[in-house]
Amino acid sequence: KTKNANILGFCWTSSTEIVFITDQGIEFYQVLPEKRTLKLLKNQSINVNWYMYCPESSVILLSTTVLGNVLQPFYFKSGTMSKLSKFEIELPVAPKSSKLSLSERDIAMATIYGHLYVLYLRHHSRTSNSTGAEVVLYHLPREGSCKKTHILKLNRTGKFALNVVDNLVVVHHQDTETSVIFDIKLKGEFDGTATIQQFVLPPRSIQPYQIPVAGPASVTSQSPVPCKLYSSSWIVFQPDIIISASEGYLWSLQVKLEPVVTLLLDKGKLMDFLLQRKECKMVILSVCSQMLSTTERGSLSVIATVFDKLNNEYKKYLEAEQSYTMVVEAGLSRSNPLLKRPVRTQAVIDQSDMYTHVLSVFTEKKEAPHKFTIAVLMEYIRSLNQFQIAVQHYLYELVIKTLVQHNLFYMLHQFLQYHVLSDSKPLACLLLSLESIYPPAHQLSLDMLKRLSTANDEIVEVLLSKHQVLAALRFIRGIGGHDSISARKFLDAAKQAEDDMLFYTIFRFFEQRNQRLRGNPSFTPGEHCEEHVTFFKQVFGEQALMKPTTF
Repeated sequence: KTKNANILGFCWTSSTEIVFITDQGIEFYQVLPEKRTLKLLKNQSINVNWYMYCPESSVILLSTTVLGNVLQPFYFKSGTMSKLSKFEIELPVAPKSSKLSLSERDIAMATIYGHLYVLYLRHHSRTSNSTGAEVVLYHLPREGSCKKTHILKLNRTGKFALNVVDNLVVVHHQDTETSVIFDIKLKGEFDGTATIQQFVLPPRSIQPYQIPVAGPASVTSQSPVPCKLYSSSWIVFQPDIIISASEGYLWSLQVKLEPVVTLLLDKGKLMDFLLQRKECKMVILSVCSQMLSTTERGSLSVIATVFDKLNNEYKKYLEAEQSYTMVVEAGLSRSNPLLKRPVRTQAVIDQSDMYTHVLSVFTEKKEAPHKFTIAVLMEYIRSLNQFQIAVQHYLYELVIKTLVQHNLFYMLHQFLQYHVLSDSKPLACLLLSLESIYPPAHQLSLDMLKRLSTANDEIVEVLLSKHQVLAALRFIRGIGGHDSISARKFLDAAKQAEDDMLFYTIFRFFEQRNQRLRGNPSFTPGEHCEEHVTFFKQVFGEQALMKPTTF
């Protein structure tokens, strides 16, 4: 539309919307494919030096004014163009002449942790005592003014390029052929206006890559050619694209998390870093295993810090899931179309993950002194309790099994007495099964079941399934339910145990019960115990049956 304007470029903001950027402004058109025409939706006159487009956020940034350091963003959404508040980039030194001082090469736009940032590569710091270049981050919100939030210190000079991968700012340095990584979620120093960050890891090169030689099969036996890294022909696009113009390749940059483990020795900081990464679960679990292994054993306070950081994420997810469920159950989800189920990221490491991949493996290896093993298990349980996360019974079972293996019954007794291990049916069953090696376990189990008061039938079933028929019978007698239980169920279990003396004891118990309740030791037809009576006669003879006693 604008006469005598030079078109600097265009951006498709959707399949039917296109924006033309000229040196005199911006023109937003709707494309009408069936009419093969364009309809001007909006235009804005403004002197433009250069522009940049971020497709993820549908924002176009225009460089305006003579120096080029006043940036004007526009946001596009379904047929509308909104002008966001403009902002000025602070140049390193006041320019002497009035010519373009901010180059498009030194600006990038990227979404980091869900927020849009403008990244400015400042080749010289504004402070006189600081040497080296820095990357300044400006947070660009949909509403409100753009603010300078972070300064990433590069501590070197030369040619740089920026990428953003997995919410990390990666700065490539051509002279040293290395890259540094920044994570703005990690703690930095606040200087009154912005947070100053140092790189998380020491400078490292991108992993070398071998390019296979293309061509006929007879020729391809040649060895692959190494890709030229940090080449002057590289062109970088946001967020994670590198184009090697001389070789004709387009690369996407990725982060490898495994090597970070050996580069970041502070375990707390390492966890803060890993928990923010997309593919972090298996790396985190391997760090936890490593931390408990003989060669790299951490102190209990470090282990506690790591557990707390993991459970903090776990709790946040559980709370989000709980509020979502409450809203859905209350029927409010229809009135709130934006409500989404919380996404379970890999940073959510729950109890079954820890149990399966770390704690059960650690206890089985028996490499560590048992006191350390128990302290680690109790530390994990303490951390769960601190975040008010219900502890799963299998963690308590792991503690009990470890205590039993090392004959630490006094400690087990104390843990139960002071309710360090919470009551549950599976735990009570486990205690019942320990009776043969630790007789007081029977009473501890009964006490627990009485506190639970809802578990009696299940306990009997569990004990019978483990062929612990006498323990089941003792338990029933302990709670006073032995007059109403099914004789057949107990005799079946005793027979399956293939222990004649056990069968004799159980059979005799029910004969005595019949005598006491009915005045006759024999079983009634309704009890369906005929096959058991026959079996008893076969093994012990008919004379072993109880005779009715009359008074």
